[in-house]
Amino acid sequence: MKAGDVRSLSPEERQQKLIEMKQELFNLRFQHATGQLENPQRLKQIKRDLARVQTIIREEELSAHETESR
Repeated sequence: MKAGDVRSLSPEERQQKLIEMKQELFNLRFQHATGQLENPQRLKQIKRDLARVQTIIREEELSAHETESR
């Protein structure tokens, strides 16, 4: 998922995407621990996508806070 794709989502959709990614990461970690993970590269990819979504959510929070302060 690219940053532009995340930015085009509504705040509610971003939060939903964040929840889905956290659940997927949990499942991937569980599969990895039990030796059932077929694509280990997916762990790295989902971690980066999760961080990207969290970063954009935080940017939106900071910009909203900055506009309130003015």
